[in-house]
Amino acid sequence: MWWQKIIQIWKIKDLRNSILFVAAMLVVFRIAAHIPIPGIDAKALSNFFNSNQLFGIMNMLSGGGMENFSIVAMGVAPYITASIIFQLLTMIIPSLEELSKEGESGQQKINQWTRMLSVPLAAMQGYALIALLNKSANVFTDLSPERLITIIVTVTAGTVFLMWLGELISEKHIGNGISLLIFVGIVTRIPTVLQQTLLTFDQSQIITLGLFLVIAVITIIGVVIITEGQRNVPVSYAKRVRGMKMYGGVNTHLPLRVNMAGVIPIIFAISIILFPPMIAQFFLTAKTQFLVTGAQWVIAVFQNQIFYGVMYFLLVFGFTYFYTEVIFHPDQISENLQKQGGFIPGIRPGRPTAEYLKNTTNRIILAGALFLGLIAVLPLVLRGFTGAAALTIGGTSLLIVVSVVIETFKQIESQLMMRDYEGL
Repeated sequence: MWWQKIIQIWKIKDLRNSILFVAAMLVVFRIAAHIPIPGIDAKALSNFFNSNQLFGIMNMLSGGGMENFSIVAMGVAPYITASIIFQLLTMIIPSLEELSKEGESGQQKINQWTRMLSVPLAAMQGYALIALLNKSANVFTDLSPERLITIIVTVTAGTVFLMWLGELISEKHIGNGISLLIFVGIVTRIPTVLQQTLLTFDQSQIITLGLFLVIAVITIIGVVIITEGQRNVPVSYAKRVRGMKMYGGVNTHLPLRVNMAGVIPIIFAISIILFPPMIAQFFLTAKTQFLVTGAQWVIAVFQNQIFYGVMYFLLVFGFTYFYTEVIFHPDQISENLQKQGGFIPGIRPGRPTAEYLKNTTNRIILAGALFLGLIAVLPLVLRGFTGAAALTIGGTSLLIVVSVVIETFKQIESQLMMRDYEGL
């Protein structure tokens, strides 16, 4: 039973300490998210975020820090953008592709470059956000050049601080650090959302709330299904005689997940789809009429729910395939199987095995990508019927929350299993 599993986790000292350490880092993050930068008109800032769906989703990605314009207002969005850039470059530049295949040492170099790129990206995105908020809602009471530089340096340092916290959390192997930071930011907003819903509740909203509950249940069930679903590819190991002992001769399987990418495609898709309208709003006050007209057109296009939904679906679908390509390497798996004397029945070792794994994965991921994309846009469909913007944000939040919870529990389960083997 579940309480027995909790007791078992608590009895293992190093695992217990890891979980307590992760919890402490998340508390530190929430404290930082409530330290506002001085000189902010809090009321104007709150009204702006409540009336703007685009920035509501951006606030969700920042873990709620943007709504308070805290020292971590930019959240981990610059790091996510830098990760997307380097993963795209890895697919394009051969030297980076070779570096990524060098194992842990190569991946550490790429991660280091990703963190370095996140710093100028955080500074640029911080400046764009400050200028946009100042022009759209007059949020800042004083924005002299010295103060502008101070705020940019502060929010950039906040992003670096969150990257460091995320790395510390990931090192404990209790979930992905960046995903957990976003997860905690979403979960801590639930009491506020419930309070606002109860204060403004009337009988006309019963249908809307009912639809929200339905989409919540469908989302949770759907994410669990695609996350837990897998295809077991049979693998056999040939018998080998060494001295007086015989090794191998066993039949096992290679599990291929329906959704290997987890929650990453959702986070990537949101980051990309928010970028054009955010930049366009920055050019609304330009002196050149061409730029103003272009910015208005971009904003109008992305406010069209049909276009927004189609783009969101395609990005989730595409990033599911893309990220699976990054983390799943059929050639390496085929090579390792061949070295260990393993083979897939009916498939020749080497290149044919790699092609078989690749084709099988593509068919499996097709179902996972379609399902994940449909779940992502389902709240948008309901919003079109109800007009409730909260459904859109709520559906996206549920996708992230459920996926992160499953991923975290799986890592804890693997830690328990590893210790069971060590005991044996």
